[in-house]
Amino acid sequence: MAFFVPGATDFIVPQYYRSARHTTHYLTCGQADAPLIFFLHGWPGISLMWRAQMDAFAAEGWRCIAPDLRGYGGSSRPEDEAAYTIENVVTDMTELHDHLGGGPAIWVGHDWGSVVAGQLTAHHPWRSRGVVLTSLAYFPDANALPTLVPLVDREIYPADQYPDGQWDYYRYYTTHFEAAVADLDADKSASLASIFRSGTRDAVGKVSPNAVVSRNGGRFGTAHRAPPVDPDPALWPPADFDVLAEAFHSHGFRPPCAWYLNDDANVAYARKAPNGGRLSQPVLFINGDWDQICSITGNHQGDPMRAACADLTVLNMPAGHWLPLERKEEHIEAIRTWLQENNLKDR
Repeated sequence: MAFFVPGATDFIVPQYYRSARHTTHYLTCGQADAPLIFFLHGWPGISLMWRAQMDAFAAEGWRCIAPDLRGYGGSSRPEDEAAYTIENVVTDMTELHDHLGGGPAIWVGHDWGSVVAGQLTAHHPWRSRGVVLTSLAYFPDANALPTLVPLVDREIYPADQYPDGQWDYYRYYTTHFEAAVADLDADKSASLASIFRSGTRDAVGKVSPNAVVSRNGGRFGTAHRAPPVDPDPALWPPADFDVLAEAFHSHGFRPPCAWYLNDDANVAYARKAPNGGRLSQPVLFINGDWDQICSITGNHQGDPMRAACADLTVLNMPAGHWLPLERKEEHIEAIRTWLQENNLKDR
């Protein structure tokens, strides 16, 4: 299925790459012979979330590529839940990378896109000249419940009350997958509008609503559908939100949510990386201080990343989980400065 891209011109162009195993829809802009920078979205996004970043870096001499990851937008959506392993998604990206020339690239990720960027760099280090992770730290032993739960801040989430801490919503996918998807699909536009909200300082140090999904019987409780709420235009321009909503109206939340069902395979894959998954390339982690799920401020969630990255820069911003949308200009400037300080355009 082809997706209309509002504002698409010769500057931002939708393309497809088809291999024998997968089809990737992606947006591209910038000169064909410029150094590559990939932008990888997370749950529940699409490539268009990176419009501001692509505009900025293409204008500065980069070739920008933003794919719809497996299960999203115009890319392939296998029915088998086991198809949504990180290894499969990394292979999708290496095929696309080869198609685009295969030169060492900058890999920018958000949320699950950060997982893909980190694991791709760990398994294929020659493909990466540097990595930018946003809103989710790098875990060399995989982004999986066995890795995440031991890092929960028990000052906020006592184990007897919140055994999985803020990751209870993740657990709920593994125990009530059909119900979780049905609740999200009940009103897809409202689900997306309720999920994409800016962070607030008031959330810091408090129990996240995602920590009580199981006890509430789902993300939206007994209503089993998202409350009616208008999309936040500060995050998604209205025309772009319409494209996001159309993608989910067409195919639903099942494929994107299946990413949460492959912990065992993802741990096994992570453990195959050379050097224990240690990253030698420059890594920039951009943290949202108001992110109730993934912030590394004041807890141990960033410890595995600090141990595994030889050249790590951490920046904190007053933002929630949707930092690349909430703080577009600041996010761009952080990446720009880091690229310049590390001379990564010339490597």
